[in-house]
Amino acid sequence: MGHDHDHLPSEIRHEKPLWWALGLTTTFLVVEVVGAFWTNSLALLSDAAHMATDTLALMIALVAVRLSRRPPDARRTYGYARLEALGAMINGGMLFVVAAYILWEAVARFREPQEIASTGMLVIAAFGLLINLISMRLLRAGSGESLNVKGAYLEVWADMLGSVAVIIGALLIRWTGWKPIDPILAVLIGLWVLPRTWVLMREAINVLLEGVPKGIQVDAVRTRLCAHEGVLDVHDLHVWALASSTPALTAHVVMGEGVDADALRRRLGSALHEDFGIDHVTLQIEADHCGDDCGDGTPAGKAGHAGHDHGHDHDHDHGADAQGHHGHPHA
Repeated sequence: MGHDHDHLPSEIRHEKPLWWALGLTTTFLVVEVVGAFWTNSLALLSDAAHMATDTLALMIALVAVRLSRRPPDARRTYGYARLEALGAMINGGMLFVVAAYILWEAVARFREPQEIASTGMLVIAAFGLLINLISMRLLRAGSGESLNVKGAYLEVWADMLGSVAVIIGALLIRWTGWKPIDPILAVLIGLWVLPRTWVLMREAINVLLEGVPKGIQVDAVRTRLCAHEGVLDVHDLHVWALASSTPALTAHVVMGEGVDADALRRRLGSALHEDFGIDHVTLQIEADHCGDDCGDGTPAGKAGHAGHDHGHDHDHDHGADAQGHHGHPHA
């Protein structure tokens, strides 16, 4: 019988830490912006700019978390899980803009070094380091499960390193009086952040383009399905991610004569769960033989399909998913 798929997490585990991190970051942002202009430190302003993006990143993460709770509807049949990836894209874009501004401003500072109030710079940076360490602790658990939280965590991580750099810079300026130390540190912070920002954006783009989730090989999935007794062929295999931690799969499976379709479907679903962590599975079990691709590992569509019509009649039943539930059209 039919069953509604629920793509939403059973609980939102990381919302409370996001709220705490947002409160701490926003409070210190005000302090650091005032301090940057008071001390005339570009490195401190760079750190304040990163802190501002931290605040926005945390706000975006919270909005995405709340919206992701909304259930699927007639217009969003998969719900709002991909807001996570959109949030990560926005956070990455902000980091690129901030880094570009800091690098541009640093060039001007190299040409015309300015006086720095190193003592005030040191005190504010030390306070910022403490705030960042607390925020990192709060966000660490969720950074491995959500692109959205990972984006916020990366923002805070970058800002923590910025605070360390500003502390070192303040001490060096105080001891040596060499003013170019300030823009040098600002450039180093920007160059450190950019590659990591690209990694985050690349993962988000892969989700938005329905790319194969990280850590899953389509050929390995096909081989695992074909290894089951009673499977003659696997074709129209698609693996993508609804969100960073929610892989999904659809496939057409050709079974041999005398095979119990429901039992085969359950076995394949269990294998996909155990070997690849794929729980959202829709399998169409077909009785007609369209090749023996499983025997030689040749990808479907390249051999053995000459006698099979791929223009499947979409009025027929798409079968049930791996848990015995009725399948749904792949949107």
